[in-house]
Amino acid sequence: MFAGSNTKMTHHPALLGLVALATLALGAPAARAHFSGETAHDELARMAAQALAAEQAATIRGASTQTPAGRETPKRAGPLRIAQVRTEKRAALTTAGGEAGTPGAAGIFAAFAPAVRVRWDEQFLLVESNGLPAHRMMVGITAWQQQVPLPQPYTGKNAWQIPLHPVVATTPVSIKGRFLRGAIALAANGIPIFNPQNNRGEVSQEIGELDEWGGHCGRADDYHYHAAPFHLQSVVGAGKPIAYALDGYPIYGVTEPNGAVPAQLDSYNGHETAALGYHYHGSTKYPYVNGGFHGVVIEKEGQVDPQPRAMGVRPALTALRGTKISGLEGTPGQTPVTLTYTVNGKVASVNYARVSEGGWTFRFVGADGTTREETYRAGGGGGGGGGPPRDGKKGGGGGGKDRKSGPPPERGEPRPGGGGDGAVTTQTYEPKRTGNFVLNSSAVATGGMLPVEFTGDGASISPPLEWSGAPAGTKSFAVIMHHFDPEGKTKWYWTLYNIPADVSGLPKDVHGVGTLGNNSVTRRAGYAPPHSKGPGEKTYILTAYALSAPLQIAAKPAEVNRDVLLAAMKDVILDSAELKVVYTRPAGASEGAGRGDAKDGKAKRKATT
Repeated sequence: MFAGSNTKMTHHPALLGLVALATLALGAPAARAHFSGETAHDELARMAAQALAAEQAATIRGASTQTPAGRETPKRAGPLRIAQVRTEKRAALTTAGGEAGTPGAAGIFAAFAPAVRVRWDEQFLLVESNGLPAHRMMVGITAWQQQVPLPQPYTGKNAWQIPLHPVVATTPVSIKGRFLRGAIALAANGIPIFNPQNNRGEVSQEIGELDEWGGHCGRADDYHYHAAPFHLQSVVGAGKPIAYALDGYPIYGVTEPNGAVPAQLDSYNGHETAALGYHYHGSTKYPYVNGGFHGVVIEKEGQVDPQPRAMGVRPALTALRGTKISGLEGTPGQTPVTLTYTVNGKVASVNYARVSEGGWTFRFVGADGTTREETYRAGGGGGGGGGPPRDGKKGGGGGGKDRKSGPPPERGEPRPGGGGDGAVTTQTYEPKRTGNFVLNSSAVATGGMLPVEFTGDGASISPPLEWSGAPAGTKSFAVIMHHFDPEGKTKWYWTLYNIPADVSGLPKDVHGVGTLGNNSVTRRAGYAPPHSKGPGEKTYILTAYALSAPLQIAAKPAEVNRDVLLAAMKDVILDSAELKVVYTRPAGASEGAGRGDAKDGKAKRKATT
């Protein structure tokens, strides 16, 4: 139901009985709404907690219990924890705007109506918005990926879902190095809040990626925050949450509702008080928002699930060095927009406007005065991903595009993303890395351009590698080469394991050393050369692992993919080293040119020792 409708939410009889009992005991009218921070509310919360203290402290499974008032609690379906029951009771005591039946969490979002709409069912508060805040965006960013804010369809089945009855996790989880994709919380103005780390693991606030409000745009031109939006406090009101984490617990500002400094915060920026129960606080230093999840969440493909999908209309671009965004005028989707920036002190701009439902026109004015115009159509899998077939052809990254004039898009330093093909893996893993173990290549320096010889546009052979500084006790080595696609999923090109401990490198086109696993391009054992379908620079990551034992893997080598190999060696990794390389397809290279088959591992050369 939507806030303000005549449809009412049915309360649990036991909850209503508890509310009535506590209210009469206080001598207050039963219809009056109480909010956190009020004396009456605090007393109600205390009495509710006392009434529930008699219930089991572990898991409630079906059996009825008697409350102190003698009122029977009906049987409950499935396991619930006391912390969850307590939250349900408290939610019944708190209403938004005084309207009976409205979840308490709805109040902060209602402050931004009609731009933000709420509805709810028995489990979730559903929050709808177009993903655009009322404040100015992007100004002040100095590390820019060339994305701009576009409206997003966070509505209907693509709305945000906030659990109304959060459940305490048996083992709370940290977001550090985890949940690097998608949102971890939702601000009161309907703008998602992402992990303070970007998808490369860097803290966005500390490297110039965020604007004056703590936000920027992602690969799908979706605006989101990476830090607590403290500026919303003046709108939602003093003492109210400014956001909700996706586990259902509220996020308050830097102080408690009564102005006190929060005491005894846990490692996730949260704690429990008698008045509010468990809640998080924003902070002005890492982790800036909730540093983890006290409540139960589902993790899928590196993000909290479910959550809405941002819909981009154009390919994700790369970082543009030496830039600073100085202005953004206009309202995306309503009026033409001009984003102004400087490149090494020279002014440039991006001008864009909606030209039809799902269609956008962009006019790029470079710092050298050159211009180009492009028109994009929605439905092409924005953010650089592949889209659905169109006119009998497979859609390219980011929607249909009609370039009218001017030079190709500006390109800067590489970042994970871009084209490529084949299967994907969603597993992320951060192995031990001391810095003493080093990986190099005689063919390419770290961050350098991978010679065409080692790609699908050349001889399609594996590159040479050398490593040094392996820790004492190393019994074998393994090598993986992978690449992040535009959605943050991982494609792998080379899995090689059980390399003998006395080997310190691999020659180019290596054969007969170690055991070859498969790749995501051909699904066969062997090296698959990078053969990106999209334009621009792509980053490929070679990782060497020093292991304390040879690997015993029951699966056939052709069935050993990146996930299988990571799982097999995760407990025996002594150290690891990484080498990042970049590849850009030569101008005029055809899709089928030079595609080499994955090397089958027949013994032809020996490794260097």
